[in-house]
Amino acid sequence: MIKLLNVSKVYKRTGSALEDLTFEVPKGQFVFLTGHSGSGKSTTLRLVHMAERPTTGEVRVVGFSSQRTPPREVWKIRRRVGFVFQDFRLLPGRTALENVAFALEVTGAPRGEVRAMAQRLLSKVGLSAKAASPVHQLSGGEQQRVTIARALASEPLVLLADEPTGNLDDRATRGVLDLFWQINALGMAVIMATHDLELIRSYPAARVLELDQGRLVFDSHQPAGGR
Repeated sequence: MIKLLNVSKVYKRTGSALEDLTFEVPKGQFVFLTGHSGSGKSTTLRLVHMAERPTTGEVRVVGFSSQRTPPREVWKIRRRVGFVFQDFRLLPGRTALENVAFALEVTGAPRGEVRAMAQRLLSKVGLSAKAASPVHQLSGGEQQRVTIARALASEPLVLLADEPTGNLDDRATRGVLDLFWQINALGMAVIMATHDLELIRSYPAARVLELDQGRLVFDSHQPAGGR
Protein backbone atom coordinates (compact mmCIF):
# COMPACT_ATOMS: atom_id res chain seq x y z
CA MET A 1 0.00 0.00 0.00
CA ILE A 2 2.71 2.49 1.10
CA LYS A 3 6.44 1.89 1.01
CA LEU A 4 9.35 4.25 1.61
CA LEU A 5 12.71 2.89 0.52
CA ASN A 6 15.88 4.65 1.77
CA VAL A 7 14.17 8.02 1.43
CA SER A 8 16.07 11.21 2.12
CA LYS A 9 14.87 14.79 1.65
CA VAL A 10 17.20 17.78 1.60
CA TYR A 11 16.07 21.39 1.26
CA LYS A 12 18.42 24.07 -0.05
CA ARG A 13 17.69 26.52 2.76
CA THR A 14 17.20 24.28 5.78
CA GLY A 15 19.23 21.19 4.92
CA SER A 16 18.29 17.59 5.66
CA ALA A 17 14.68 16.90 6.69
CA LEU A 18 14.67 13.10 6.26
CA GLU A 19 17.56 10.67 6.17
CA ASP A 20 17.47 7.08 4.90
CA LEU A 21 13.85 6.52 5.91
CA THR A 22 12.47 3.05 5.23
CA PHE A 23 9.12 1.61 6.31
CA GLU A 24 6.03 -0.03 4.86
CA VAL A 25 2.35 0.42 5.72
CA PRO A 26 0.03 -2.39 4.57
CA LYS A 27 -3.61 -2.04 3.64
CA GLY A 28 -5.92 -1.18 6.52
CA GLN A 29 -3.25 -0.33 9.11
CA PHE A 30 -3.56 2.58 11.58
CA VAL A 31 -0.26 4.37 12.16
CA PHE A 32 0.69 7.20 14.49
CA LEU A 33 3.67 9.12 13.11
CA THR A 34 5.24 10.94 16.02
CA GLY A 35 8.30 12.93 17.00
CA HIS A 36 9.27 16.39 18.16
CA SER A 37 8.59 19.47 16.05
CA GLY A 38 10.99 19.43 13.11
CA SER A 39 11.51 15.67 13.24
CA GLY A 40 10.19 15.18 9.69
CA LYS A 41 6.55 14.16 10.21
CA SER A 42 5.00 16.67 7.83
CA THR A 43 7.69 16.11 5.24
CA THR A 44 6.99 12.38 5.32
CA LEU A 45 3.28 12.95 4.74
CA ARG A 46 3.95 15.35 1.87
CA LEU A 47 6.15 12.74 0.22
CA VAL A 48 3.48 10.07 0.60
CA HIS A 49 0.95 12.50 -0.90
CA MET A 50 3.42 13.18 -3.75
CA ALA A 51 3.24 16.90 -2.98
CA GLU A 52 7.03 16.64 -2.94
CA ARG A 53 9.56 14.14 -4.25
CA PRO A 54 12.43 12.64 -2.27
CA THR A 55 15.97 13.83 -2.91
CA THR A 56 17.08 10.20 -2.92
CA GLY A 57 15.24 6.92 -2.47
CA GLU A 58 11.76 5.95 -3.59
CA VAL A 59 8.19 6.39 -2.34
CA ARG A 60 5.58 3.90 -3.53
CA VAL A 61 1.92 4.69 -2.90
CA VAL A 62 -1.12 2.69 -4.07
CA GLY A 63 0.73 1.38 -7.10
CA PHE A 64 2.52 4.63 -8.03
CA SER A 65 6.24 5.37 -7.68
CA SER A 66 7.92 8.71 -7.03
CA GLN A 67 10.58 7.69 -9.55
CA ARG A 68 8.20 6.87 -12.39
CA THR A 69 5.09 9.02 -11.91
CA PRO A 70 5.22 12.27 -13.94
CA PRO A 71 3.76 15.44 -12.38
CA ARG A 72 0.83 15.38 -14.79
CA GLU A 73 -0.36 12.08 -13.27
CA VAL A 74 -0.11 12.99 -9.59
CA TRP A 75 -3.85 13.74 -9.57
CA LYS A 76 -4.43 9.99 -9.92
CA ILE A 77 -2.66 9.46 -6.60
CA ARG A 78 -4.73 12.20 -4.94
CA ARG A 79 -7.86 10.25 -5.89
CA ARG A 80 -6.60 7.39 -3.73
CA VAL A 81 -4.89 9.30 -0.93
CA GLY A 82 -6.96 11.72 1.18
CA PHE A 83 -5.35 14.43 3.31
CA VAL A 84 -6.63 16.11 6.50
CA PHE A 85 -4.82 19.25 7.65
CA GLN A 86 -4.53 20.83 11.09
CA ASP A 87 -5.85 24.21 9.88
CA PHE A 88 -8.96 22.79 8.14
CA ARG A 89 -8.51 24.75 4.85
CA LEU A 90 -12.24 25.01 4.30
CA LEU A 91 -13.87 27.42 1.84
CA PRO A 92 -14.89 30.49 3.88
CA GLY A 93 -18.43 31.74 3.54
CA ARG A 94 -19.64 28.34 2.33
CA THR A 95 -21.75 25.82 4.19
CA ALA A 96 -20.55 22.41 5.32
CA LEU A 97 -22.50 20.84 2.46
CA GLU A 98 -21.03 23.23 -0.11
CA ASN A 99 -17.49 22.50 1.06
CA VAL A 100 -17.95 18.75 0.65
CA ALA A 101 -19.86 19.21 -2.62
CA PHE A 102 -16.96 21.20 -4.05
CA ALA A 103 -14.57 18.33 -3.30
CA LEU A 104 -16.95 15.93 -5.04
CA GLU A 105 -17.17 18.18 -8.09
CA VAL A 106 -13.37 18.23 -8.32
CA THR A 107 -13.33 14.42 -8.37
CA GLY A 108 -15.78 14.42 -11.26
CA ALA A 109 -18.85 13.13 -9.41
CA PRO A 110 -22.10 13.30 -11.44
CA ARG A 111 -23.45 16.82 -11.06
CA GLY A 112 -26.98 15.68 -10.36
CA GLU A 113 -25.81 13.46 -7.48
CA VAL A 114 -23.32 15.78 -5.79
CA ARG A 115 -25.61 17.20 -3.08
CA ALA A 116 -26.95 13.78 -2.08
CA MET A 117 -23.42 12.36 -2.01
CA ALA A 118 -22.20 15.29 0.10
CA GLN A 119 -25.06 14.77 2.54
CA ARG A 120 -24.14 11.09 2.89
CA LEU A 121 -20.51 11.99 3.61
CA LEU A 122 -21.56 14.48 6.27
CA SER A 123 -23.77 11.81 7.82
CA LYS A 124 -20.80 9.47 7.88
CA VAL A 125 -18.86 11.95 10.03
CA GLY A 126 -21.86 12.76 12.24
CA LEU A 127 -22.66 16.19 10.81
CA SER A 128 -25.85 15.68 8.82
CA ALA A 129 -27.68 18.19 11.03
CA LYS A 130 -25.08 20.89 10.29
CA ALA A 131 -25.10 20.55 6.49
CA ALA A 132 -26.60 24.01 5.94
CA SER A 133 -24.41 25.76 8.53
CA PRO A 134 -21.70 28.14 7.30
CA VAL A 135 -18.37 26.62 8.30
CA HIS A 136 -17.33 29.70 10.30
CA GLN A 137 -20.25 29.01 12.65
CA LEU A 138 -19.07 25.48 13.40
CA SER A 139 -16.85 24.49 16.32
CA GLY A 140 -13.27 23.42 15.68
CA GLY A 141 -14.19 19.76 16.02
CA GLU A 142 -17.08 20.17 13.60
CA GLN A 143 -14.91 21.97 11.08
CA GLN A 144 -12.40 19.14 11.24
CA ARG A 145 -15.20 16.66 10.60
CA VAL A 146 -16.13 18.61 7.47
CA THR A 147 -12.48 18.38 6.42
CA ILE A 148 -12.56 14.62 6.93
CA ALA A 149 -15.80 14.29 4.94
CA ARG A 150 -14.17 16.27 2.15
CA ALA A 151 -11.09 14.01 2.24
CA LEU A 152 -13.35 10.98 1.86
CA ALA A 153 -15.01 12.38 -1.27
CA SER A 154 -12.73 10.44 -3.63
CA GLU A 155 -13.17 7.17 -1.70
CA PRO A 156 -9.43 6.96 -0.94
CA LEU A 157 -7.51 3.86 0.03
CA VAL A 158 -5.28 5.87 2.38
CA LEU A 159 -6.07 8.77 4.70
CA LEU A 160 -3.22 11.05 5.82
CA ALA A 161 -3.69 13.47 8.71
CA ASP A 162 -1.16 16.10 9.74
CA GLU A 163 -1.69 17.06 13.40
CA PRO A 164 -5.49 17.02 12.85
CA THR A 165 -6.26 17.54 16.54
CA GLY A 166 -3.66 20.23 17.19
CA ASN A 167 -6.29 23.01 17.34
CA LEU A 168 -8.97 21.03 19.19
CA ASP A 169 -9.96 20.63 22.83
CA ASP A 170 -9.85 17.23 24.52
CA ARG A 171 -13.46 16.31 23.79
CA ALA A 172 -13.24 17.23 20.11
CA THR A 173 -9.91 15.42 19.86
CA ARG A 174 -11.44 12.18 21.13
CA GLY A 175 -14.34 12.55 18.74
CA VAL A 176 -12.08 13.03 15.74
CA LEU A 177 -9.85 10.10 16.74
CA ASP A 178 -12.83 7.83 17.21
CA LEU A 179 -13.96 8.84 13.73
CA PHE A 180 -10.55 7.96 12.28
CA TRP A 181 -10.80 4.54 13.94
CA GLN A 182 -14.24 3.98 12.42
CA ILE A 183 -12.86 4.86 8.99
CA ASN A 184 -9.90 2.57 9.54
CA ALA A 185 -12.22 -0.28 10.56
CA LEU A 186 -13.72 -0.13 7.06
CA GLY A 187 -10.34 -1.11 5.61
CA MET A 188 -8.72 2.27 4.95
CA ALA A 189 -5.09 2.78 5.97
CA VAL A 190 -4.65 5.83 8.22
CA ILE A 191 -1.39 7.64 8.95
CA MET A 192 -1.76 10.38 11.53
CA ALA A 193 1.08 12.69 12.50
CA THR A 194 0.91 13.85 16.11
CA HIS A 195 3.23 14.84 18.93
CA ASP A 196 0.55 14.09 21.55
CA LEU A 197 1.98 11.08 23.41
CA GLU A 198 -0.99 10.90 25.77
CA LEU A 199 -3.27 10.49 22.77
CA ILE A 200 -1.07 7.76 21.34
CA ARG A 201 -1.09 5.86 24.62
CA SER A 202 -4.90 5.95 24.56
CA TYR A 203 -4.96 3.85 21.36
CA PRO A 204 -2.56 0.96 22.03
CA ALA A 205 -3.75 -1.04 19.01
CA ALA A 206 -2.19 1.45 16.62
CA ARG A 207 1.29 1.12 15.18
CA VAL A 208 3.69 3.86 16.26
CA LEU A 209 6.52 5.21 14.10
CA GLU A 210 8.77 7.76 15.82
CA LEU A 211 11.05 10.13 13.95
CA ASP A 212 13.99 12.05 15.37
CA GLN A 213 15.91 14.51 13.21
CA GLY A 214 14.60 12.86 10.09
CA ARG A 215 15.44 9.30 11.06
CA LEU A 216 13.15 6.47 12.11
CA VAL A 217 14.17 5.67 15.68
CA PHE A 218 11.23 3.51 16.81
CA ASP A 219 8.70 1.19 15.22
CA SER A 220 6.28 -0.52 17.61
CA HIS A 221 5.88 -3.37 15.10
CA GLN A 222 9.62 -3.92 14.84
CA PRO A 223 10.93 -6.82 17.01
CA ALA A 224 13.20 -5.76 19.84
CA GLY A 225 16.74 -5.54 18.55
CA GLY A 226 15.49 -5.57 14.98
CA ARG A 227 16.97 -2.19 14.16
